[in-house]
Amino acid sequence: MFHIAEEKKKLGNDDYKAQNYQSALKFYSDAISLCPDCPTYYANRSACYMMLSNYTNALNDARTAARLDPAFEKAYVRIAKCCVAKGDIIGAEQAIKKIEELDPQSNSVNAEKSATQQLRQLEHTVQSNYDAKAYRNVVFYLDSAIKLAPACYRYRLLKGECLALLGRCDEAVDIAISVMKLDSTSADAIYVRGLCFYYTDNLEKGIKHFELALQLDPDHKKAKEMRTKSKTLKDMKENGNVLFKTGRYREAQSVYTEALKIDELNKDINSKLLYNRALVHSKLNNLRDAVADCTRVLEINDKYLKALLLRARCYNDLEKFEECVNDYEAAVQIQKTPEIKKLLRDAKFALKKSKRKDYYKILGVSRNAGEDEIKKAYRKKALVHHPDRHANSSPEERKEQELKFKEIGEAYAILSDPRKKMRYDSGQDMEEHDQADIDPSHVFRHFFQFGGGPGGQSSFNFEF
Repeated sequence: MFHIAEEKKKLGNDDYKAQNYQSALKFYSDAISLCPDCPTYYANRSACYMMLSNYTNALNDARTAARLDPAFEKAYVRIAKCCVAKGDIIGAEQAIKKIEELDPQSNSVNAEKSATQQLRQLEHTVQSNYDAKAYRNVVFYLDSAIKLAPACYRYRLLKGECLALLGRCDEAVDIAISVMKLDSTSADAIYVRGLCFYYTDNLEKGIKHFELALQLDPDHKKAKEMRTKSKTLKDMKENGNVLFKTGRYREAQSVYTEALKIDELNKDINSKLLYNRALVHSKLNNLRDAVADCTRVLEINDKYLKALLLRARCYNDLEKFEECVNDYEAAVQIQKTPEIKKLLRDAKFALKKSKRKDYYKILGVSRNAGEDEIKKAYRKKALVHHPDRHANSSPEERKEQELKFKEIGEAYAILSDPRKKMRYDSGQDMEEHDQADIDPSHVFRHFFQFGGGPGGQSSFNFEF
């Protein structure tokens, strides 16, 4: 029987050297079946499993070999290598210590000793950065750790967790699923998968995964915390939406504000909460607050069309027409619908109108002012700003008053002429000669000499 087992081992060795590891694995397994108490066969199969990156089986075989022969140095070398690959620092250190006891001069595990020291330092660095929530740094150092310990699920899943916290959920999902395929009962892998659902605004599936992780590991602290956070966020979001739909805007605003404090890292959900709160602000006519919330949304996601359109509308109401046009232009780039194109045209028209002189504002009257109110306003302001009234003022003051007098004359000339007023009110461009032909002194004389003042014809005298 031993002779046949040795033949199997030899065939296995030949295939191993030829890198036919699956075939070598079968021969070593045959040898073990024939002589299950031979440590060499287990050690050889362990080496074969390592070449296939199956470090769990490799470690089991190496430990069996060491148990069968406690003085078998090569078995401990295999144990050290497997423990390093799996990120088991304590296991690696124990194996290295045993080798040094068997042969103080041995150099067989120098690489593993160095790798173990590096892993210990990396774990310390990773933990300090994780505690500081410096997740990008954690990912960086974990990449170095994973190179040394490629079979360490713990490192890979911690990297997946940090990627999810950084919003890189596609990468995190790949890690979680790859581990779940190898170990469907991994609570940590299921927890990371749940995080990915949570950070992509799928709270229901996130909660289910956190609960499944807790079924597998009732003491899983992170899953417990995330389940509570997810349920709280889901309830507050839904409550805020109900309050908004029923017109209880101030209560909705309060709920959305509290919900935004739950998790600053959940950019997907927070962008929706911010948009909802912006809608509330717009309903309450808190336009500047609405703009601020929309701006925060767009900092998270510059393609958030609803936030862009809402901010544009608020800018229009605030008479910030340039900003309004910019937002509608950005919106058209995202979605070229007839509705958005019309909004952009209207915004450009409003911007064009805003760049003209506001004759109503110059006279200090509303846009609904009638003929008599316009005349009264002109009379009052013309008397205040007439150049003769400021003849003894400084040159700078005289120049300023002359400019105001000119603008008042322009305003009255346009608004007192029904045809020009209609064109002005409709937003049409006023031809240049409409203003160029206006002589403010002529307007003034005509007004006071030909019945422009209330009560018919009048004259005037300044009181200096």
